[in-house]
Amino acid sequence: MDRIRIVGGQKLNGSIAISGAKNAALPLMIASLLSRDTLTLHGVPRLSDVRLLMRILGNHGVDAAISGKRAGQAFDNGDTITLSARDIVDTTAPYELVAKMRASFWVLAPLVARMGEARVSLPGGCAIGTRPVDLLLMALERLGTQIEIDAGYVVAKAPKGLIGNRIHFPKVTVGGTHTALMGAVLARGESVIENAAREPEITDLADCLIKMGAKIEGAGTSTIRVEGVTSLTGAHHTVLPDRIEAGTYAMAVAMAGGDVLLEHARADLFQSALDSLTASGAEIIATNEGVRVKRNGAGLRPVHVTTEPFPGFPTDLQAQFMALMLKANGTSHIRETIFENRFMHVQELARLGAKIKLDGDLAIVEGNAALKGAPVMATDLRASVSLVIAALAAEGETMIHRVYHLDRGFEALEQKLGRCGAEIERVSER
Repeated sequence: MDRIRIVGGQKLNGSIAISGAKNAALPLMIASLLSRDTLTLHGVPRLSDVRLLMRILGNHGVDAAISGKRAGQAFDNGDTITLSARDIVDTTAPYELVAKMRASFWVLAPLVARMGEARVSLPGGCAIGTRPVDLLLMALERLGTQIEIDAGYVVAKAPKGLIGNRIHFPKVTVGGTHTALMGAVLARGESVIENAAREPEITDLADCLIKMGAKIEGAGTSTIRVEGVTSLTGAHHTVLPDRIEAGTYAMAVAMAGGDVLLEHARADLFQSALDSLTASGAEIIATNEGVRVKRNGAGLRPVHVTTEPFPGFPTDLQAQFMALMLKANGTSHIRETIFENRFMHVQELARLGAKIKLDGDLAIVEGNAALKGAPVMATDLRASVSLVIAALAAEGETMIHRVYHLDRGFEALEQKLGRCGAEIERVSER
């Protein structure tokens, strides 16, 4: 199992090419199930989650082909993937595949919309009500789907097709909005999705569906209107840049010091996080080439943040910002309002010298921590990269174990940081 070794104390200078967004690429790939024609996606990041989803889609009969980086290509622009779901051969998504990645549960909506039935394992064997799986099912029920839970599987049936309807979410849910969109585009009549998620990845999916022939208005706002169509065509679509990856590297530069251009990054996709970085003392410059982040080594200021749905501070950057605040000149408060149990990284940061107190959904971070390298273990995707950020400023060597979590969401992380001067390497155990 691979590990990542980091020796702290090096400033970061240069440029980092931001990859396509994982959280956009996965639902875009799933949307290929909605059409018999070929969907071609450009700029798909090279991640283990993408490869796993290709296996899951292949189980349903989707033919996939990858065209990767060309010799001499200056920057890593990801893969081009073509997906053809001409014949769906199986409407069951088994537990052994869905359990490995929660987003794969989203195949439920396009399978029901196109085939009139689906049998999909509950993700990770979780109970209804743990994270908003119940809201995804509610959206499909509003569109006329009959839902039953049988031995850990969602059995969904709509033999006469889906029917447009009003879907009102009691709380904002990205997965629920993705589900509602992919169901409504092939439903008869109009659907109105209220209290919809406004995340850029929702807008990216809607843009792709519109290219495929869907009739959608209001994506990116809290009310989305969809006029159903009888079928969708193929399309070409480029995945938008990853705002979480961009925010992560921005925080890494603020932590280590230096001057880095985040190529292809779009400031409008993570402005709340950039505002918090500016408040901490980093210099942020948005350009036509991307976002430039600078810090001259002066002390960081403490900043209080609360995670919120877009356009608020992203929950997927909470762990990284907590690591950054370990070097602030004072105490900062970080409140997590989106997911339960998303402070698992605190214990591992403590091994590096962090002083963090937890009070329910609030983390109280004492700054000016004397960070020292130590062996640490990644517990999930975002927690993993918070350890990387802390290690960049720690004295001595940090060895991060279980880095397969990192490979799920960060493409070539050690190469990108290494090219900017970080002392970082992947160590393979033989």
